[in-house]
Amino acid sequence: MKFLRKGKVKEVYEVSADELEFVFTDQISVFDKIIPSLIPNKGETLNRTSAHWFALVKDLGIRTHFLQVNAPNKMRVKRVQVIPDYGRITPTTKNFLIPLEVIARYYVAGSMHDRLKSGKVRPEDVGFPKGHVPAYGEPFPEPFVEVTTKLEKVDRELTRKEALEISKLSEREYDDLVSAVLKIDAKINADVKRRGLIHVDGKKEFAMDKDRKLMLVDTFGTADEDRWWDAAAYEKGEHVELSKEFVRQYYRGTGYHKALMDARAANKPEPDIPALPVDVVKQVSDLYVGLFERLTGETFR
Repeated sequence: MKFLRKGKVKEVYEVSADELEFVFTDQISVFDKIIPSLIPNKGETLNRTSAHWFALVKDLGIRTHFLQVNAPNKMRVKRVQVIPDYGRITPTTKNFLIPLEVIARYYVAGSMHDRLKSGKVRPEDVGFPKGHVPAYGEPFPEPFVEVTTKLEKVDRELTRKEALEISKLSEREYDDLVSAVLKIDAKINADVKRRGLIHVDGKKEFAMDKDRKLMLVDTFGTADEDRWWDAAAYEKGEHVELSKEFVRQYYRGTGYHKALMDARAANKPEPDIPALPVDVVKQVSDLYVGLFERLTGETFR
């Protein structure tokens, strides 16, 4: 197989003109930074969790690029074009990665809480009454869907108009994409509720297949792409992070996140992200394995 590229945590190999192999590494990234620490078993949990959800989406009648799991940390998928130059995408382009990440939010958390608190996003923009001050962990009145860039160095939020211009999707294709996200999440949310979990938010990626039909791609519903809370703890007013958010919160606590955001805002060189302490690596590994078992109902070993 031919090595094609490496993302933040995944390696991509060419199997044929129509097929790729994903290799999920034990690397971990936050804030668009790869942490210089490996998390044991992380790659395998992402691969197997993704395969679990792809089977569910197939049952919903939604196209996906998933073909098969061929090793604990590897899967085969259909190949599509990746076109970084937006100008080369047209309203009739087929078999290509739509250069958007679609984020569906169900509770106030993470970066959205930061944006609401800072005033960058108004409460009424996300469905709350004007003047309302959303609390961390508060459910949105309705699912809130937004999109960001996918192929740029640092993700940035997009308006609907900007998303359409970048992707060259029609209004109907864009609406179908959002509807697919909400349909998938409705099933996920119901499934994990029975296992004592709350699906806080998550991101998904799509492509157009060879017939320019919408197709779910990449991975989703894992500890990397989505945020999960323990339902019993939530009922007590606690927000127990069961996803990569645990790692983000660690770096917020050390002050690294603020230093990074300040550097980006000032257009200055970004500080290198420090490695995780050994004890935190163990906690994160246990978190990924434990969440895999709760999401899928399977035993890891």
